[in-house]
Amino acid sequence: MTLLERLWIYQSERFPLGKTALLVAVFSAAGVSASAHFAGRSLPHWSAFALAFVVTLLFFFHLRVFDEIKDAEDDAKYRPERPIPRGLVSLRLIVGLGLGSVPLALAACGLIEPAVLPLLLLTWGWMVLMGFEFFFPSWLKAHPLIYMASHMAIMPLIDLFVTGVEWRPHGDAPPGLALFLALSFVNGCILEVGRKLWAPENERAGVDSYSALYGPKASSFAWMACVVLALTLLGFVGVATGAPLATFAVGLVAALFTLRAGLAYRAAPTPANQKAVDNAAGLWVFACYVGAGFAPLIGKLL
Repeated sequence: MTLLERLWIYQSERFPLGKTALLVAVFSAAGVSASAHFAGRSLPHWSAFALAFVVTLLFFFHLRVFDEIKDAEDDAKYRPERPIPRGLVSLRLIVGLGLGSVPLALAACGLIEPAVLPLLLLTWGWMVLMGFEFFFPSWLKAHPLIYMASHMAIMPLIDLFVTGVEWRPHGDAPPGLALFLALSFVNGCILEVGRKLWAPENERAGVDSYSALYGPKASSFAWMACVVLALTLLGFVGVATGAPLATFAVGLVAALFTLRAGLAYRAAPTPANQKAVDNAAGLWVFACYVGAGFAPLIGKLL
C-alpha cells in the first residue's frame, strides 16, 4: 500500500475525519456562539468560527498523537491489532504529522486573532503534561479518578481557547464562562466513562475500564450522576445565555435518552448495552453543545 492508503486506514480506525470534523464543527461553533451570548454581543465574523474549528480539530489530533505515544508499550502488549503495533504506520510518522501541524495552528491564530495565542500555548502545555503523565505515571494509574480528572481538564482548556476566539478581542472573559467550562469538564468525564463501561465478556487483560475497576452497577450509577450534573449545568448556562427554556428542553430530551441507556446497561451489562452507552454519551455531548450554543439563536428566531 502507498503511504496515503495507509494513512487513510489509520484515520478511519484511530481518527475518523468525517465524524470528528462534524463533532468539532458543532463543538467549536457552539463555544464561539455561547461566548457572544454570555456577553450580549452579536456573533463574530465567520473567520472566528473558522479559526476555532481548524485549531480545535488540530487539538483533537494532537490528543490522539499523545495517546499513541503514552500508550505505545501497552498497545504492543495488549492491543496488537491497532495500526501502529501491527505495523501499518510508524509512531515516528504520526508524531511527525502532529509536529508538522503545529505551525499551521500558530499561523492561523497569528493571522486571524493573535490575542488567543496565550490560550493556544496553555492548551498545548497541558497536553504535553498529559503526554508525560504529569511525570508520575505509576501514581496516576494507581488513582484512576485523579487520572481521569487530570486528563479531562483538557476539555475546559480547549473550550477556553474556543470561547477566547470571541471574547479575547474584547478584553475580559464574559459572565457565565465558568459555567460553560465546568460543563465541558463534566462532558469530558461522560465521554471517558461512557466508552469504558464494558460487558464482562469484553473486558481485556491489561486494559483498564471503569466497569472492571468499580463494577458495572457502581460505575454506571456514577456515569448517570454525571449526566444529571451536566444537565443542571446546562440549565444554568441557558440562564446565562438568555435562553433557559429552549436550552433546558434540548438537554432534558437528550438526558432522558442517555439515562435510559445507562439504566439498561446497569440492569444487563451486555455488549449491546455497552455500545448503547457509548453512543448515548456521544449524542448527549452533541445535544448539549447544540443547546448551549444554538438554543439562544433559535429563541430569537421564534
